[in-house]
Amino acid sequence: MRSGRTSFSRRIAADLRWSGRERRVTESERQSLPPRFDAVAEALAAGESPVAACAVAGRALAWDGASLGEALSGLRETWEALGGAAPDFAAVEALSVAWSEATLEFLHDVSCEDPLTGLASLPHLRTRLSEVYREAERLGTSVRRTHALVVVQVGGSAGGDVPTDGFTRALRLAALADALRTVFAGEEVIAGGGAGRVVALVRRTPELGETLTLTRLMLEDLGLSGARLWLEGLPDGVDAGVRALSEVAR
Repeated sequence: MRSGRTSFSRRIAADLRWSGRERRVTESERQSLPPRFDAVAEALAAGESPVAACAVAGRALAWDGASLGEALSGLRETWEALGGAAPDFAAVEALSVAWSEATLEFLHDVSCEDPLTGLASLPHLRTRLSEVYREAERLGTSVRRTHALVVVQVGGSAGGDVPTDGFTRALRLAALADALRTVFAGEEVIAGGGAGRVVALVRRTPELGETLTLTRLMLEDLGLSGARLWLEGLPDGVDAGVRALSEVAR
């Protein structure tokens, strides 16, 4: 009967000189472990692959505010606490990638703009939309008459193809964002929505129709002739407006 242990797991066990014997983390070893590395130590002691546990630890440490250097030091200390040598490359990679992804998620949440595309974040657009509703209430006007949402969908059933590669897709959205900022060069907020979707909060002006026509021409120049472009009206009431934004941004 074949052993369920992978070659990676067997290599980990050999590196730690356990002669293939599985065991549990001792209390003294546990006390010497850095924070967030208990599961990694348990996997190592059991002779199992610690890669998944390393990824979990990497994300947790990023959200704790630990630097990548601190996270890697903790991984090395965990290996040493269990009597091993340097951590395996796969474990280091899993921790580093997870830490990086969690850090980017955090930066995206707190930033008004996506660093790759230059598009505003949806939370920022929601905040701006709420401000528009409060201003309209103060002035006794209707957002339904003064503002609207311009939506561009690249990809989907009628929007052409969206590159599957994340970096290529970001470049395409960055080019789209630049085009929209060219035609909407005022106070408009242009944000990224779901996959291949961009939403702009614009004023209803007499020139809006011509601006949308120009936008379609610019989309063709970008090779996005199959993209969908439409104007979405806003309802009265801030709660209804925020719900409407959430619907079109998905």
